[in-house]
Amino acid sequence: MTSDRSEPAAFKSRVDEVLHAYVAQEAGQLAAIDPALGPVATQVEAAVADGKRLRAAFCYWGWRAVGQPDSDALVRAAASMELVHAAAVVHDDLIDDSALRHGRPTAHIALRGAVRRRPRGVAAARSLALLVGDLLMGLAGQLFATSGLPAAYLARARPLWSVLARELIAGECLEILRTGDEPDVTASLKVIRYKTAKYTVEHPLLIGGALAGAGQRLREGYSAYGLPLGEAFQLRDDLLGLFGDPRRTGKANADDVRGRRPTALLAETWRLAGADDRERLRALLGRRDPDGDGLRAVREVMLRLKAPDRVEAMITARVEEALGALDELDVPAQAATALTSLAHSAAARLS
Repeated sequence: MTSDRSEPAAFKSRVDEVLHAYVAQEAGQLAAIDPALGPVATQVEAAVADGKRLRAAFCYWGWRAVGQPDSDALVRAAASMELVHAAAVVHDDLIDDSALRHGRPTAHIALRGAVRRRPRGVAAARSLALLVGDLLMGLAGQLFATSGLPAAYLARARPLWSVLARELIAGECLEILRTGDEPDVTASLKVIRYKTAKYTVEHPLLIGGALAGAGQRLREGYSAYGLPLGEAFQLRDDLLGLFGDPRRTGKANADDVRGRRPTALLAETWRLAGADDRERLRALLGRRDPDGDGLRAVREVMLRLKAPDRVEAMITARVEEALGALDELDVPAQAATALTSLAHSAAARLS
């Protein structure tokens, strides 16, 4: 039974059940304050409607790799990682002014309907979305604290929450500060590490391990596995952002180009480009492109310079580094198998 309950599809269902029930209850209490809050409550629920639940899975296997058994309370604690992600996504979409997520309008777009007759309605909708993200982050901490795990276990992991928040915000700030700069691979990889890699893989693993009482060597091994794998995850996201199928990704392909975001893919393209290609990229990046011609032109430059191939090589190298670190760890076979599978699913995906 334990094995079945930890199998990926079954585990995802358990996390979904926790998230949907918990957030529905909290959204209901929000809407009960005043009927006007109904659209906001709807966006709180929409933020957790979809997802691969990778962050919860890494937290869960960070626990199991210490030798701890399956636990419903642990699943609730692990589900809190998905609320951190939901908060980050709402804020990230707001910062990037992204219109689509999972094929649906993002929170700040969807909430325009609630304020369409208000002065400065677009700004008001953005403010509401900001507050949705803030609420989701607060709910993450509450779900973790009320997971049902012993207080002593929670106390071991609680300090890691401030580290997670600090580093996630540092990554978002660095992306904002470096957007529009001349692309640089080193700077882009630093943004990736702090904005995505740490809170996607490393911190969930470390929090799961801390809950279970992991020793220093295992914690170091989690970081050695988690950091390169988290970077591989975001590098794949960069590729999908420009070359993925929007019907699968649920996002617009032009967002990174229009926003001149400091992605590693763009930075690698810039590094490989000569003077003529750089001049062409300067003219294309950041412009509104209703017909998609600019996006096609940027893709053509990237493909001709083989920048996507270089990013693919970066992904492969990081996955190999992560799996090499995992091989060095003395963890139960089931945990090693699960973490190996998670490494491949995180880096080789279509959405």
